[in-house]
Amino acid sequence: MRNLEIAKVFSDISDLLDIRGENPFRIRAYRRAAQNLESLAEDVASVAVRGDLMEIPGIGKDLASKIREYLENGTLRFLEDLKGEIPEGLIQLMNIRGVGPKKAKLFFDALDIRDLEGLERAAREGRLRTLPGMGTTSEAKVLRGISLFREGGSRMYLWNAMIMADRVIQTLKGVQGLVRIEAAGSLRRGKETVGDLDFLAISTSPGAIMEAFVELEDVREVLGRGKTKTSVLNTQGFQMDLRVVSPESYGAAMAYFTGSKAHNVRLREIAVRKGIRINEYEYFHEAEKKRLGGEREEDLYALLEMDHVPPELREDRGEVEAAMAGKLPDLIENTDIKADLHVHSVYSDGAHSIEDLAQAAQARGYEYLAITDHSPSLGIAHGVSPENLEKKRQEIEAWNRGGQGIRLFCGTEVDIRVDGTLDYSDEILRSLDLVVASIHSAFSRPRAEQTRRVLRAIQNPNVHIIGHLTGRLIGQREGVDLDMEAVVQEAARTGTALEVNAQPQRMEITDVLCHMVRERGGRVAIVTDAHVIRSLDLMVLGVSVARRGWLGKDHVLNTLDADGLLHYLRHERR
Repeated sequence: MRNLEIAKVFSDISDLLDIRGENPFRIRAYRRAAQNLESLAEDVASVAVRGDLMEIPGIGKDLASKIREYLENGTLRFLEDLKGEIPEGLIQLMNIRGVGPKKAKLFFDALDIRDLEGLERAAREGRLRTLPGMGTTSEAKVLRGISLFREGGSRMYLWNAMIMADRVIQTLKGVQGLVRIEAAGSLRRGKETVGDLDFLAISTSPGAIMEAFVELEDVREVLGRGKTKTSVLNTQGFQMDLRVVSPESYGAAMAYFTGSKAHNVRLREIAVRKGIRINEYEYFHEAEKKRLGGEREEDLYALLEMDHVPPELREDRGEVEAAMAGKLPDLIENTDIKADLHVHSVYSDGAHSIEDLAQAAQARGYEYLAITDHSPSLGIAHGVSPENLEKKRQEIEAWNRGGQGIRLFCGTEVDIRVDGTLDYSDEILRSLDLVVASIHSAFSRPRAEQTRRVLRAIQNPNVHIIGHLTGRLIGQREGVDLDMEAVVQEAARTGTALEVNAQPQRMEITDVLCHMVRERGGRVAIVTDAHVIRSLDLMVLGVSVARRGWLGKDHVLNTLDADGLLHYLRHERR
């Protein structure tokens, strides 16, 4: 699957154009195209074959031509020409939080910094602070940015891992002799980032499946190949392992390789006390010298006198004790979601009309949809003026009068200013069906100031949801520093939902905060923050976060039907 590969090409082009000082709209076009390719679930090569590249949002005639060129040649002349003009290494520097094109060029020109190692060395030696616009605080931020980059650079977003894994599984399912194949590891547990991919298979022809695995289009290098295990590197540099096990061991292997390590250690401790040995092959009673199973994962938990623990909970955060006491939560399912409550249309920075979004949501089985475009102050996102907000309201009301199956809510994602006030008047906010309030600027203010900022928004009676709470971007930006206990407590007290934003680079609030919301009696809203229709499919990521946070359907706002939601917003919030 070439989607991520070509997305990286377009992202690199946007960075190089930025360094060169090109037109911002042209730069933004490449970045948007890269983002849309990253979220594209279908192989872009298949889209190209049938001639539908320009159906992908953000892909016009020129970019479609470049995609075809890359697919045919494995390179893009335009990118290579740009690289010839720009000093090598500057692209990598721009991936560091706080280092944009101007600073990357400044570091190169003034200190001859050409790579990440050189940047880190200069920062640790105190040489960056001597440059214009830099100081000790900026220098410390660069070092922290390097650390974040390294943490995120060795892992992939869960969504990307899901796409890669599905591609592998669907291809291998066509191999003769394959009986069963699934992904294990942190992907199965739904972690927000994944370091590598683990596959378990049952096959009557292990040699054939191993051969097919090393011949996958995504494989760049074979690290090791045997009769029961093969390891490869894919084209993105991530390791993929395939193990073929017997049917008698499949359950034991799935439990073992799903992890987490801490969860498995706890299970082994309990097993030892019961005289049972567990490993990736079987469950065995030591005293009786008797094999107790291994075919089914569920049997392991039954032998240990525990309820079966869903994979998402296997992190040694109390799930073992809950399983032993019969008190595991009834987790939310994808099918419980009745709507998306945070979606952008062409009224701000979305790619699609309200009608297109409504039809797409209806095709996904939703009962209703909230259109929540940005407020005016977010100029980069073409925030909606009060006049255009009224036009949007009229369009939504016309749709609803037409009785076309899915109900639309007129909403906004209103910007939270530095002092906690909001970017629309209270009068405007009161007139809307749904208000999501989010921070989009001033991320580095002190904790006390940021906490007051968010608490003031929560206490505004017109705010229903706090969007992407800290504004973090995984591996790129840490986000706002908040007193989470105070924020979660106040949100629960007022009935304000905290958003689980399913964008792959956001995935917040996190699973840990979801658990805190549950303990404090609050609610969340699971949303996609979709700017293109295909992003509506990211809902599964948000559900995964909620499941890891022990949430059931009663903890999630958009499991209510439309009338139930409106009743909650108007009468049950405190």
